[in-house]
Amino acid sequence: MPDAARVDEGERLGRRRLRIVERPQLRVADVAMFYGERSGGIRTYLDEKVRWAQRERLCEHHLIVPGAYENHHAEAGSVRHELRALRVAAANGYRIPAGSGSLQATLRLIRPDVVLFHDPFWRPLHVGQLVREAGGKVVMVHHGSAALDAGAFPGPQPLYTSAFRAWLRRTYAPADAVMSACDPSGDAGRGADLELRFGLHPAFRPREVARGDHVLYVGRLAREKGIFTLLDAAARSKDPWPLELLGAGPAVDAVKAHVRRLGLSARVSFRPYESDRRVLAETYAAARCVVMPGADETFGLVAFEAAASGASTVACITAPSAALLGPLAHTFAPDDPDALVKAIEVARANRPDHEAAARFAALHTWQAAFTAELAELEGLSG
Repeated sequence: MPDAARVDEGERLGRRRLRIVERPQLRVADVAMFYGERSGGIRTYLDEKVRWAQRERLCEHHLIVPGAYENHHAEAGSVRHELRALRVAAANGYRIPAGSGSLQATLRLIRPDVVLFHDPFWRPLHVGQLVREAGGKVVMVHHGSAALDAGAFPGPQPLYTSAFRAWLRRTYAPADAVMSACDPSGDAGRGADLELRFGLHPAFRPREVARGDHVLYVGRLAREKGIFTLLDAAARSKDPWPLELLGAGPAVDAVKAHVRRLGLSARVSFRPYESDRRVLAETYAAARCVVMPGADETFGLVAFEAAASGASTVACITAPSAALLGPLAHTFAPDDPDALVKAIEVARANRPDHEAAARFAALHTWQAAFTAELAELEGLSG
């Protein structure tokens, strides 16, 4: 065989050998019970992850969520599994499965290398044990804290918080890793092994739009989101600025009753949930300021998106996203309506720095977030 032909044959065989020893793609399953039509940060994260997996095809991705009936749909690099569940919260479209049998059967079928549980309620102890017995790894994703979960209920918060913390510690203990955007040790009894990263849809970029005079709240209308602190701040403000509440949630009737008690009916308006990211970005930018009042946020995607859109943004200082935003966010101490009033006054008078917002948005993409996450999951699966 001539030398040139021998070289070509060697290269061909080398490529063939490389293909033979090439490591198979990681098989990743995201399991989320609280995934409704009008969900917030968890659904945003998961939907963006599906789009990334379909576009990049760097892993075999499976999303497992409750649905009206059982349905399994494959598209490009991702498979969506909807498991039959009963609707329990019309405001957000949440569904609760009747047990974990369908979840176990689905995981046995796909045999994932890594399973990420995005809440501690779909029997992660039992299901996680089955995953590990099949050779997979279990990651508990810390989206909600004990205080955040307890805040959804009226009544003795210390008692509720203690109960939720005990449950979190029990479910997190056997996990191979905890993923979080904040320090979960107070709730989970262990720190974060993996970083929970968030990104920004390309729509969230600064834009020149006419700013109104109103203060804007975007998110779930729920006790744990700090909505009542925001209403109390509005009642204490000497400047009677209009307040727009955009979203849906279980506390809408209680919120409306509190608005009436405070005499704010002429100043507060309600707007429906908005799913279109481009419309939402324009809505952020058109407000005099956007407020994320929750003290127990485990990230705070609203402030992240609003600031990147060029909106003057207010966030509780305890929110992890506020630390990332730095001077792009005006902060206040938790559960302090007077401090919130002052932060809103400063934000309303502030002219947003669109150049800084554009730089921030360019740095925080979903592409970068999920590429880094996949590298960590590959390291975990070993």
